Amino acid sequence: MKPIKLEHHLAEQVFAGTKTSTWRLFDDKDLTVGDKIDLIDKVNPDDPSSWRSVGVAIILRVIEKPLGEITEADMEGHEPFESKQQMIDTYRGYYGDKVSASTPVKIVHFRLVD
Repeated sequence: MKPIKLEHHLAEQVFAGTKTSTWRLFDDKDLTVGDKIDLIDKVNPDDPSSWRSVGVAIILRVIEKPLGEITEADMEGHEPFESKQQMIDTYRGYYGDKVSASTPVKIVHFRLVD
């Protein structure tokens, strides 16, 4: 099972049913359809001892495209951004300055399993 780390507020959205996809840049886990993923809630991002597994999901669909080509439809099940620049800035916060509009993003749609 492949671990997927989520910021605490995003893990809460998963369990509220409003977040059904996650976006990954530089995918080092080779996420593919049918994979089971272990959702890790980074309760306190600065304290790994607070991180906890909060559920298992299965990947239903994966789409890859450059960040600059993201559409409204791609944001289904994902937290919205006010602009493409805000989206790029958000991912630069996670991955560093190497992120640009041409950076490939893997859009991973999932559903929780019992």
